[in-house]
Amino acid sequence: MTDLVVPLRLRSGDRVAVVAPSGQVDAERLAIGLEHLKAWGLEVEVMPSVLAGHERLTYLAADDKARAEDLRTAWLDSSFAAVFCARGGYGVQRMLEYVDFDELVAVPKWFIGFSDITALHEPLNARGLVTIHGPMAAAVEQLDVVVGRDRLRTLLFEPESITELLAPNGGREVFGGVAEGRLLGGNLALLATSLGTPTYAQPAGVVVLEDVNEDGYRVDRMLTQLLRSGWFDEVTGVVVGDFSGSDELIDDVVHERLEPLGVPVVAGAAVGHEALNLAVPLGLPVRLDATAGTLTPLWRGVPAGT
Repeated sequence: MTDLVVPLRLRSGDRVAVVAPSGQVDAERLAIGLEHLKAWGLEVEVMPSVLAGHERLTYLAADDKARAEDLRTAWLDSSFAAVFCARGGYGVQRMLEYVDFDELVAVPKWFIGFSDITALHEPLNARGLVTIHGPMAAAVEQLDVVVGRDRLRTLLFEPESITELLAPNGGREVFGGVAEGRLLGGNLALLATSLGTPTYAQPAGVVVLEDVNEDGYRVDRMLTQLLRSGWFDEVTGVVVGDFSGSDELIDDVVHERLEPLGVPVVAGAAVGHEALNLAVPLGLPVRLDATAGTLTPLWRGVPAGT
């Protein structure tokens, strides 16, 4: 089994980098978000391609190689204690061929992002690194929510003080029972799109799933694709986060598609694209009690980075 590593906790005065592996970044939103990070006592540096733009494809933050090089430079720079993504959108998959993940995980540090950033979490978690699925540097609406902002800060500065990941809202039982395993997953569309690619990683443990603007029939299609591919074969439990902007069929689709797995499932987790986005440590062992609606991080025995 791959050794697991939790990056060293942050401290006031640490330097952190902001990268943009995906979509075009709004400078005003980023500036507001950076003030929250600076309020934690962090020194923040925005990497060159974050606001560069792409000459033709305006939905991208910058050229693929430039975005990948910024990620590499920030990660391998020992003066940075963490790497924050500015936003999601679309674009990570275009730059994956330019990223050496073995090189990155050899230098453990916190990596924060969600949505399209799932395509980076997946290969990092597969190599044993614990990362954070949570609010990004330009996610103003999420960083403005005190509960979500405090969760992210605590996970970065005092991770072992967090004993319950679904609090304060809790999870809603779909199928009861208890499961343990590493917490993996992220954005459903990105996980489905990863199948058959070089960075695909078979999940073994508890998975969290979220998405945005995907109606029930499309969620059905993606879950069915994952089911038929064997993606769920080693999954021990499922945490269903927010499916923002979807229709009323989501609950029925989740119930019908996941019931044959025979594993514990909770829904209603505040993880995803809503204003309250509770940060969770992907790659960390957890205990899911679907009957009680709790998700407990298991920090003991997982080594910290050096």
